[in-house]
Amino acid sequence: MPLLHVSRQPSLSFSPRLATVALVSLLFLAACGKGEAPAGPGGGGGGARPAPEVGVVVVKPTDVGLVTELPGRLEASRIAQVRARTPGILLKREFREGSDVKAGQLLFRIDPAPLVAATQNAQAALARAEANAVQAKALADRYKPLVEANAVSKQEYATAVASAKTAEADVAANRALLQTAKINQGYADVTSPIAGRIGRALVTEGALVGQGDATELAVVQQINPLYVNFTQSASDVLKLRRAVAAGQYKRASGEEAASIRVVLEDGTDYAQDGKLLFSDLTVDPTTGQVTLRAEIPNPKGELLPGLYVRVKLEQAQVTNAITVPQQAVTRTQQGDHVTVVGADGKLSQRTVKISAAKDNQWVVLDGLKAGEQVMVDGFQRLQMMPPGTPVKAVPWQKPAPNGAAAPAAAAPAAPAASAAAAPAASPASASASADKK
Repeated sequence: MPLLHVSRQPSLSFSPRLATVALVSLLFLAACGKGEAPAGPGGGGGGARPAPEVGVVVVKPTDVGLVTELPGRLEASRIAQVRARTPGILLKREFREGSDVKAGQLLFRIDPAPLVAATQNAQAALARAEANAVQAKALADRYKPLVEANAVSKQEYATAVASAKTAEADVAANRALLQTAKINQGYADVTSPIAGRIGRALVTEGALVGQGDATELAVVQQINPLYVNFTQSASDVLKLRRAVAAGQYKRASGEEAASIRVVLEDGTDYAQDGKLLFSDLTVDPTTGQVTLRAEIPNPKGELLPGLYVRVKLEQAQVTNAITVPQQAVTRTQQGDHVTVVGADGKLSQRTVKISAAKDNQWVVLDGLKAGEQVMVDGFQRLQMMPPGTPVKAVPWQKPAPNGAAAPAAAAPAAPAASAAAAPAASPASASASADKK
């Protein structure tokens, strides 16, 4: 009896613990089975796997302008070098460096004292020449009746007439010298030849300028409007003209292009459009490039001469053209290909002919029809699928500039749930091991 009593007491005391451990184990196994069921390759008894989603765009024909992006450099529309046109000592600078000046505005003052003296000397020489001319003319007039009366010789009369004409020539020469002296005196006040923005002064007060050559004092540049000079490959120009002649493109409005846009160094577009002025008639033999020039308004002075920019030039237009995102096109040596999604979800490769790029999209000339669905996103998901797997086409959304990644962030949710379930089972395991002890 004591032995039977001892054997029954342990069974009554351990039975509830074993039942609890068995229940927790069953719940844990059920939770694991539910979490791993969707990850199975065949789906087991849970049904067929849903078709993978891919982003597509629907092809729509439209008129597209062919925009060429070329490097260029800004240049002032007018540049004037302010120089000292008369010798002298620079007395004063009358402008603020880097400011806007008007045409005819006083910029520098040169010491006018020597120039004033030269002007007075020229005036005196002119007065003396005029007096000599009056005397010579009077002598010739007196000899005229005397020579008719044979009171003086004809030689004396001819000499008097020649002296009068020489005196008149001296008057004209001295009058020109006086005019030159006045002009040089006026050069003592150095003014701006054009309206624009003036740079730094190249000389300071007290410097001797204009001695031997015209000393450069400052530079004035007109920066509204600005010129942008850029070059284009001669082969591209020839190819474009041939395509236009063949009827593939049509010329944009204007002789060469309607307008241009300037892209700044930070990648932003300048607010105002420019216009193409001319295209050079010759090709640079060293580079094979053709030079073009455009005019850009710059009323606020935001752009500065010498700045490197990129020029977007629309030279032609394609009628009823098709555009697709660049990531949808696979470019190889064998040709360019896109993936077309059929109405039944089947994928097919299509060879296309592309022309140019505009706004991160290729212009497709041949190979696609209106209404077809071109696959843009989802190529990586299909790599893990068997060939011929049908897909579900959804409209492709252009990524945000900052790169939104909401779908990718939601993927780790399933592993997190499994990790949360694992700690829940650890107390049961500890309880079972304690029971075994």
